[in-house]
Amino acid sequence: MTSKRSARSPAAPVLLGLLRGINVGGNKKVPMADLRTLAEGLGLRRVQTYINSGNLLFQSDLEPAAAELALERAIERRFGFRVEVVVRTEETWARYAKKSAFPDAEVARPNVLHLAVAKQPLASGAAAALQAAARGGERVHALADALWIDFGESVARSKLSPAVLDRHAGSTVTARNWRTVQTLAELARALAVEP
Repeated sequence: MTSKRSARSPAAPVLLGLLRGINVGGNKKVPMADLRTLAEGLGLRRVQTYINSGNLLFQSDLEPAAAELALERAIERRFGFRVEVVVRTEETWARYAKKSAFPDAEVARPNVLHLAVAKQPLASGAAAALQAAARGGERVHALADALWIDFGESVARSKLSPAVLDRHAGSTVTARNWRTVQTLAELARALAVEP
């Protein structure tokens, strides 16, 4: 007698989608409930959002670049404006969250220590060019596809604006502070292990 075991397929990978520049100063309003519905309509599963600044977690078999494109097109169709999206895997995000380039700022200034992720691999010399533009004790460190930036005293007064980051990085960049990096890592890890 043979026993029939149900072969359960492995869960789809967990991905994080980071929307750039939404719900800031009344511009590009994207309600999180609408974003979740839109993502589910694309076939993304177990969709979650975190705070109002465009952090989306979901399961999907799509490659990150394909998920970025699908979300960008759907957002433009639904809301009538373009929003750039950067997608990372749960594994990549866990690596970011493990340790920043500036451990002292993790404790002393978690709100002004930012991880800035780029859509494409960073342009050669990006960190050096940004460090040269930095003022007031700001520090910049490059990864393969991201930058750690310790803004020192204030993000709002920094010369390292989104436009400057994009120009030197060579593609669109969106940033999250250390606390948000940590929370997103916890949420993604939980989503990855839940049945």
